[in-house]
Amino acid sequence: VGRRKVTIQNLNRMYKHGEPISMMTAQDYPSGLMVDRSGIDICLVGDSLAMVALGYDSTNPLTVDEMLHHSRAVARGSKAPFLVADLPYGSYEVSAEEAVRASLRFLKEGNVEAVKLEGGKEMADTIRRITSVGVPVMAHIGLTPQRQSALGGFRVQGKTAKQALGLVEDALAVQEAGAFAVVLEAMPAQIAGHITQQLSIPTIGIGAGVMCSGQVLVLNDALGLFDRFVPK
Repeated sequence: VGRRKVTIQNLNRMYKHGEPISMMTAQDYPSGLMVDRSGIDICLVGDSLAMVALGYDSTNPLTVDEMLHHSRAVARGSKAPFLVADLPYGSYEVSAEEAVRASLRFLKEGNVEAVKLEGGKEMADTIRRITSVGVPVMAHIGLTPQRQSALGGFRVQGKTAKQALGLVEDALAVQEAGAFAVVLEAMPAQIAGHITQQLSIPTIGIGAGVMCSGQVLVLNDALGLFDRFVPK
């Protein structure tokens, strides 16, 4: 018997009851199937597929069409988890209108249920616009990999008081703009815990300690399939 479909309502109920939410990435039909069968709550078609599936050096070259192709494949395998896709770099930053157009394509052509985008308060208007047309948005703050060159590479964010305050402001801004959840990446556990307490939407941590509402794992990292990154 297949398990029941996970919805935003289910995720909110888990969050309210303090049940940990699990999120895992997938990039094709077999990995979608694996996430589906492992009882994970949220399946993310992550732009990390640029590296792990397509061999690019970063996520930046990834196009909307490439992401849609992979989203459809994941959707064929991942039936029960709530399905989210990363908006690729360059598809949502130029204008809110472009972001809405790309987001609608992911729901219509990519067969996913929500989109994820990177950025804090500067993305609030864009999040507001996307959610206003009925597309759920997962936000992503802290270390935002698409902008890693501007952030000085992959390193922990929020180490100074000013940075920490900025992260709290970002989290509150994306919540207020209508995000249904927010990914907190690479920040000190105390800050992630503080943000989690301040918000009324789930936080999903990746390298942000155990006080978040849930955790995300990159499938290839979890299975040790990809040799370019070695766990700390």
